[in-house]
Amino acid sequence: MLLIPNVQIILFIDFIFFILLFISLTISTNLVLKWNFASNSQVQYGLEKQSYLVSTIVKYIFFIKLPLFLFFIYSLDSLSDLIVGAMCSAGVIDSSSYGIPLLILKLVNLYFFGFWLIIHYGDLKFKDLRLTRFKFSFLIVASISIIFEIILEFLMFESIDLTKIAVCCGSLFSNASVSYLGILFEIDTWNYLYIFYLSFILLFVSFLKRHDYMYSFLNIIFITISILSLIMFFSPYIYELPTHHCPFCILQKEYFYIGYFLYISLFLGTFFGIALIISNMIGGKKRFYYNFSFFFICLYVTFVTYFPVSYYLRNGVLL
Repeated sequence: MLLIPNVQIILFIDFIFFILLFISLTISTNLVLKWNFASNSQVQYGLEKQSYLVSTIVKYIFFIKLPLFLFFIYSLDSLSDLIVGAMCSAGVIDSSSYGIPLLILKLVNLYFFGFWLIIHYGDLKFKDLRLTRFKFSFLIVASISIIFEIILEFLMFESIDLTKIAVCCGSLFSNASVSYLGILFEIDTWNYLYIFYLSFILLFVSFLKRHDYMYSFLNIIFITISILSLIMFFSPYIYELPTHHCPFCILQKEYFYIGYFLYISLFLGTFFGIALIISNMIGGKKRFYYNFSFFFICLYVTFVTYFPVSYYLRNGVLL
């Protein structure tokens, strides 16, 4: 598996990230311990120059990680052709015990680095750079998390056995699944729908009332409920097949890559919604975060709602 070109590209970029993260982690630790903006010493002057270096490194990593994440998903899909029994990315991820933790950690790290950039640009607005110690403390946590992600990524690709038969997504996302996913099917699928729209209504009310912390908290809940409801209720209407619940096949060309649009809308909406907590810290324009967040959330809700409604109008029955 490690000799496959796409995997080698990913691991090579990971290696570059690892070196850059080690540099930024070392400098960030030094900044947290020694930062004193009131000081006119040579040490403080050197720390300020180093802070700009680390900021440049972080921006470079973040803007490379965004397309790299999409390339990672694309690569998993292409690798499914090499693994017996795998029909899409789900089979590749399930072929390794590191797959699901890695995917979750990749998403968390994108949020982390995005939040860090918001804090960074907010810090630059203050003449005394009052958030410097905090933002580099946060960066230490984020850097360690990314390093852990790189290790998991190597372990996942290294542990995949091409001679072993994988579980296809049809079996993995079904009530016959022997994994923890089978538990999801013990709950009636309509309950996922009710909870999904209830969480959206609560988000809408919080949006109108401008309850910052409540809105951010509800966004964390909403992203979890959205993914669960997509798997359990909405995906069969996208596939027009009642037994197909895979959240990865919607990324394929047979379904016009609609999954990329849905996930990007969901992640953008929840990212800016959660970032409202940070805006209180930096004195940012909260109206922008509210509007941008709710726009993309509405976009996501509109499109997932379209599929069951369209199916019902065309067939007169629901799955």
